[in-house]
Amino acid sequence: MTIITTRRTLLTTGLTAATGLLVGVPPALAAPPLRPTEAPAGTGALPLVPELASEVDRSSFEPHEQRFAPYLVTLAAMAGAIDDSDTELRGYQAGGWWRTPSEPFNARISEHVATFAWFLTAERSWNPYTGDPALAARLDAAIDYYLRLQHDDGSWPEYSPDEHSRAATAFALGYLSKTLDRLRGAQLLPERCEAISASLRLATRWFLDPDNAGVWTGEVLEFANQPAAGLAGAAKALALDPDPELEELLLDRVEYFVEHAQSPAGFLYEPRGMDIAYNLNVTLTELHELHVELGRPVMLATVRRLADWLRYTVAPEPDGAGLICFASGAARTPMDYLDAVTRDRQQRDLGSVFTRQVPGLSVFYPAQEDREAQRAAWAAAPEPVEPLAPGDTNPRIPANIPYGERYPTRRRRDVALRTLPAVRHERFTELRTDPQHQHYLFVRRPGYYLPAFFGTRPNQVVRAGLGFLWHPRAGTFVHGAQSSNTLCWATVLPNGGTDGASNLTATYYDGPVADGQLVEPGDVHQLRGDLGLHWTTTGGNVTAAVLLHDHGIERRITTTMDGVEQVPLVLAADDVVAWADGTAVSRDSTSTALVGGITIRRGEVRLTIDWGDAVAVSLEPTDRTFFEDASRRCHVLRVPHGLSGLVRYRFD
Repeated sequence: MTIITTRRTLLTTGLTAATGLLVGVPPALAAPPLRPTEAPAGTGALPLVPELASEVDRSSFEPHEQRFAPYLVTLAAMAGAIDDSDTELRGYQAGGWWRTPSEPFNARISEHVATFAWFLTAERSWNPYTGDPALAARLDAAIDYYLRLQHDDGSWPEYSPDEHSRAATAFALGYLSKTLDRLRGAQLLPERCEAISASLRLATRWFLDPDNAGVWTGEVLEFANQPAAGLAGAAKALALDPDPELEELLLDRVEYFVEHAQSPAGFLYEPRGMDIAYNLNVTLTELHELHVELGRPVMLATVRRLADWLRYTVAPEPDGAGLICFASGAARTPMDYLDAVTRDRQQRDLGSVFTRQVPGLSVFYPAQEDREAQRAAWAAAPEPVEPLAPGDTNPRIPANIPYGERYPTRRRRDVALRTLPAVRHERFTELRTDPQHQHYLFVRRPGYYLPAFFGTRPNQVVRAGLGFLWHPRAGTFVHGAQSSNTLCWATVLPNGGTDGASNLTATYYDGPVADGQLVEPGDVHQLRGDLGLHWTTTGGNVTAAVLLHDHGIERRITTTMDGVEQVPLVLAADDVVAWADGTAVSRDSTSTALVGGITIRRGEVRLTIDWGDAVAVSLEPTDRTFFEDASRRCHVLRVPHGLSGLVRYRFD
């Protein structure tokens, strides 16, 4: 049976990495035969890669290569976990160092062959593993295992032995081509290089086949990061071993990607909706790799459209902490915020190379001066470099380093921040739509900025409705999360369900819903005054009539059962929070009151939330914090309103 997958699935069988024995699975429910079934190329115990003889000298690293240091101090342990038994598992990367499920059939676990190849071949004063015979022997076994996992058609499995995984094959193309490049350059393991070359040719043909519906998923190219990775890996493989027929297919698939991977709204599909984190952290880096391998920027127009989209999904905190993100509308990875200066060990920053050609992307990367200061401090730090923990060894980080970086200067980054839509303008209405009945609404009025999602949710992760509420001088006051009915900005019903977990078909009005003029979606961008929104859940149990005016929002909610207005407030330590009766609100534990409103004062800005009659309300602190310093915390306000309620949010 052939199984082609383009997304993650659940596995219920377990296998111990050390012994390869099934755990707790009755014989009748045992998994299919494990791959690989072919015998390994070698036998006998493999020598252990030696531990470092002394502590790493931090000052010996070039600043941009400091990210190699944690891998350097972890390398011996990782390589030592490579199976050296005289069984089919010889070469398997045990120990849970990368990817789950940590099972011998999961080809993704083998991706660190590229990391081992880099350390084996890179000549650096701080790298004692250059040409190390023990590392070479273990890498040889690991590559052999990786290649034996490959199916006859060229694909690799990830979540089950018989799976033909687009993701596993896409990333194998990249990691194995990088491995081949390093080994050929150093003239090491020539027989293994021939095997890698043959494997890459087979995988490239499978991946680039236009009739392969498991890769090229129709009008919407799902999980765009995966085909992007496959294209970049295939381009590198073909640069190493040219093939005119496959090169023609590669260019054809590049065109297909351009036409089908990007929504008319501007985002790259993850899986069939928007996802800020995946677009920034993964796909952009792969597009740069593709440009390098092809020698020309074939995706530059795609990147520019993506940058234009991304800039609507964020707003900067006025104190410089970083960007707040439209997380509730994202369909895959939670990304509530982005620090102004991120940790250095992450893969996102390869995308910084685009900031010269696409200056608007500069807001998503640290300023050059800040990264330099961070790296200087790292080099001068006296403590030893900490090894990486199993599972936290992302091979994309070391693989990205040779492709470069280009952080914007502080001045260029500041310019990009000042030209963000939420900052540059004080009045606009932007509606981005996707043919899958997805509406992404961005509203800027003098008192605030607000994104929202309406229409058909691309999956169960997205929370529909209003996303966050940001003030230009005081920052974020409300921020809804994805994939949660307790942390989204929504109406909550007695069973715990929310309108945010439903498809919400919105209609738009020039003015209040009750007496405003209906506006077609294509004309919403023309509205600059009061904007009315009306939506109803699929089951009709929640109906909302919302008015967005210059200084705030009015939410009129009608329900078929008792409802609760749920507001995920974002509070800073020095915010002054009080109930409408003047009583200070305690934030150390859940606070309750019988009142008709609450005020949050931040500096000279005050947000008043008023619901009319006094009712029993609560404000509950959560574990959800914002930014590296956790300087803001989410506290959930819950206001019961029976079968109907009117809640007003106003800035002054």
